[in-house]
Amino acid sequence: MSALFRKVSQVAVIGTATSIGWLLGYNRSHEKGGANFPAIETVSAASYQGSIVNTQVPDVVPVPSPNAPRIAQIMRFGFPSLSNVRSLNDYVLSYDTRNRIPYWVCEHLTAENVAKNPNVDRAKCDFHEDTSVHQYFRSENRDYKGSGFDRGHLAAAGNHRRSQEDCHETFLLSNMSPQVGRGFNRDKWNDVEQYCRQLTKSYANVYVCTGPLFLPRREEDGKLYVKYQVIGQNHVSVPTHFYKVVVCESSTGELDLESFLLPNVEIDDSVPIASFHVPLETIERASGLLIFDKLSQKKFKKINGQKVGWF
Repeated sequence: MSALFRKVSQVAVIGTATSIGWLLGYNRSHEKGGANFPAIETVSAASYQGSIVNTQVPDVVPVPSPNAPRIAQIMRFGFPSLSNVRSLNDYVLSYDTRNRIPYWVCEHLTAENVAKNPNVDRAKCDFHEDTSVHQYFRSENRDYKGSGFDRGHLAAAGNHRRSQEDCHETFLLSNMSPQVGRGFNRDKWNDVEQYCRQLTKSYANVYVCTGPLFLPRREEDGKLYVKYQVIGQNHVSVPTHFYKVVVCESSTGELDLESFLLPNVEIDDSVPIASFHVPLETIERASGLLIFDKLSQKKFKKINGQKVGWF
């Protein structure tokens, strides 16, 4: 694993900032939750032309050997980027040194690694700095103290129950982003995390990519602006939204895709998580990432719960 990680770490990726104002605007409110949502043109599964429509990738990505490094198993369908990538015991993250939060986090869930384990106790874990990050770019516990925001996991602790160490690694501050507590981190976001774990009861493999977004909002002058708060001495950025992209593989090799986009605000309990489904292209354009780009769209049987036309 160390050789592969060194190879990944040596790859330099230079990101370019692009305007997505033409794609996203805030001109309507959610009927139940009261949160502003982006006005996004819907893209049907049958007509989708995003990154997963890729004729250069094989129809089937071979399942890594059980003895393959964990990073090879988790990242089976490709890296969203190769910037500041860190391979932990049971998840992989890319860290954003400017915003002091993850770019993205990837996980591979199975019924085995999300099952309750009497030897794993979340209460014994503590939030701690990631000393592998240069001290200039780390977030610290004091940044969150008194901020009004939770230290929100991107790789959920409940997804990593194989060992106490695996669970403890999810409490690295490099895996955290500031999240609204009541109504989001402790409620609706938690609902989405639980939903992903429940998928392991129906699917052999569940691959999850999670990350923050900073989306534009239309102000009174009619113009779009990207505005967000920062907290603490280290100026940890508070995302406006979070996404979660999920690829589910059945025991027979059939694949389904779901992608969620949630605003980082208090959301009413009555709002179903399915209402946060968006086309994958929306998340990719907003994030500047190509997610699970080793997959061809024709492999998906369902996208966001809807059967794809050719099945």
